[in-house]
Amino acid sequence: MEGGAYGAGKAGGAFDPHTLVRQPHTILRVVSWVFSIVVFGSIVNEGYLNTPTEGEEFCIYNRNPSACSYGVTVGVLAFLTCLLYLALDVYFPQISSVKDRKKAVLSDIGVSAFWAFLWFVGFCYLANQWQVSKPKDNPLNEGTDAARAAIAFSFFSIFTWAGQAVLAFQRYQIGADSALFSQDYMDPSQDSSMPYAPYVEPSAGPDPTGMGGTYQQPANSFDTEPQGYQSQGY
Repeated sequence: MEGGAYGAGKAGGAFDPHTLVRQPHTILRVVSWVFSIVVFGSIVNEGYLNTPTEGEEFCIYNRNPSACSYGVTVGVLAFLTCLLYLALDVYFPQISSVKDRKKAVLSDIGVSAFWAFLWFVGFCYLANQWQVSKPKDNPLNEGTDAARAAIAFSFFSIFTWAGQAVLAFQRYQIGADSALFSQDYMDPSQDSSMPYAPYVEPSAGPDPTGMGGTYQQPANSFDTEPQGYQSQGY
């Protein structure tokens, strides 16, 4: 953006919610936020089953409590992370320091890439445990749709968080180019404090006497002798 750095305008400008919600990285954050709700909500609500014979609650993913715990933990933390960076997106145009903006964008790159990796691990983990689950553990097929939804949205979250990392990296590249010009930078070869204009050699012009020909102004008036003065041979 002109006059700004790292994808935002100059600090102190009026907050524009329409501009914020149209930004691609904001849209991806909201989508990631919704996906995280689906993942941990599905597991919390229908990811734990009760067997009438044993009377104990067990995880729908191969009776592995670690699988359910991982899905819930990653989903909740991703939910909070999305809220944190949505708040940062709102505050970002008010950051006046280019260095602070750079730190915020770099953290966005690292955090988004980290969460893309965690969702990849979560997808592989949940899909594997679901695949090896025994039909006899859930004869009534309770919660199967919720279990599949958690796996599917874990997979989708990989791309939304990876997309955030890519967009943050693009903002970093743009900001690295524009940050130099956001400072009061001046070419040292041009000194505006120069008290006098540079000297330009005068060019020949019309004769001010009107006698015709051209008139050449002497470079230094001290190099000419006054009229009427004759050398006395000294």
